[in-house]
Amino acid sequence: MSWPRALATWLLIVVAESIHGTIRQIFIVPLIGDLPARQVGVLIGSAIIFVIAWICIRWIGARTFKEQIEVGLLWVVLIAIFEFSLGTALGYTHERLLADYKIAEGGFMGLGLLFMLFAPALATRARGAG
Repeated sequence: MSWPRALATWLLIVVAESIHGTIRQIFIVPLIGDLPARQVGVLIGSAIIFVIAWICIRWIGARTFKEQIEVGLLWVVLIAIFEFSLGTALGYTHERLLADYKIAEGGFMGLGLLFMLFAPALATRARGAG
């Protein structure tokens, strides 16, 4: 397995998700509101992550389930650090950042991170390589 390739794939995910987030803020939030847009965004973001994982998983070379989960864990840790760092830099309060993770309050981000954890393993199986 190649850790540099796993990291490069994560960078591709960040770029794709950043574009997705910008589009969501500009076009979707005005139509349906902030919370519903963020909820839909987690679903669309999960699909984006899956497609990228599906395209890159063979290139990464994570062949075993353990390696696939390790890649997913790397992505989850890095995306959490990125999200909280960017949110803080943009002036969001910690309360606002954590709200995305509170399922009882409509936050689906925790589910998105759970999906990200398993995305490499799911992509491997979808490619018929698992």
